Amino acid sequence: MMRLPLLVRVLRDPAAVRGLDGVGWDLLLRQADAANLDAFLLVLVEDAGLLDAVPAGPRAHLEWTRTGAAGHARAARYEVRQISKALDGLGVPLILLKGAAYALAGLDAGRGRLFSDIDILVPKARLAEVEAALMMHGCITTHHDAYDQRYYRQWMHELPPMQHARRGNSIDVHHAILPETARVRPDPDSLRACARPIPAEPGLATLAPADMVLHSAVHLFFDGEFDKGLRDLVDLHRLLGEFGAQPGFWDALPARARALQLGRPLFYALRYCPRLLGTVVPPAVQAAVALDGPRGPLLWLMDRLFERALLPLHPSCADAFNGPARFALYVRGNWLRMPPLLLAQHLFHKAFITKHNESQTA
Repeated sequence: MMRLPLLVRVLRDPAAVRGLDGVGWDLLLRQADAANLDAFLLVLVEDAGLLDAVPAGPRAHLEWTRTGAAGHARAARYEVRQISKALDGLGVPLILLKGAAYALAGLDAGRGRLFSDIDILVPKARLAEVEAALMMHGCITTHHDAYDQRYYRQWMHELPPMQHARRGNSIDVHHAILPETARVRPDPDSLRACARPIPAEPGLATLAPADMVLHSAVHLFFDGEFDKGLRDLVDLHRLLGEFGAQPGFWDALPARARALQLGRPLFYALRYCPRLLGTVVPPAVQAAVALDGPRGPLLWLMDRLFERALLPLHPSCADAFNGPARFALYVRGNWLRMPPLLLAQHLFHKAFITKHNESQTA
């Protein structure tokens, strides 16, 4: 395993900030910014009781992130309530996903967690009504290319991304957590049936704890882009830490993963969270999910790929193999989400036709 970057060492043990000089703090803050974890770094240091030990310059930077994160949280809550108001009367259960779910449900993973989109899950049969209601309240599609519209509506697990015309906030309306064309298809009806209401937010819900972990694992390990890979791994670390204290969570997690055909992404989550972040996972659970993981040379290869791609996208965290590792995982992510012929057609269209059209209109 590669030597862990400074940021990862601090995430594992916040006391590692003690004794950092100006150069060390500069590197830590740059790595945190590259990983979109600077606001969480403040939470981590403050929870460890180490904020007073931070030198004045870095502390001022961290305190600035507090203001930004607080404003971000207020804006997210406002936007979620506007979405809820837009859909009021449709009788559609509004299930929040990812960052919005963590923030609105008051989870530990929401503290210092910045996100650019509000992600919601609705029944596929109600997509047209939901889209129309959002458009009536000022939301517009952000993808006007005819191919992109067909790509999302025919093959993907969500509508083309929407954006409020005045406020500029982005909304992703999902009907599933993986595309229609993916090699595995977790049942969205089962996810919705197990959703949990948010006590302080009438009309809003999140996925059940195990499903929230599995969705986070799918989002990270089925995707092909890892620019925020460490941030997403930290999400998993924090979710597992909070939910792992609940009775029965660990016992139910492997079985739920298999029921949803998500044993492989859970295996990766429970492998790389401990290896990189020191997450504590019961040995019996590790043994149970090992049955769903790769073995031998393939596991060796995946370790080499993921342990590079999950590091901050910063020059100090890279070696000569980071670029090839990220590219290999990008190809893998697309391979998992599309059958070969469709993937070839899609990549050809994006590489040649879309680029040609963009150059013609530039």
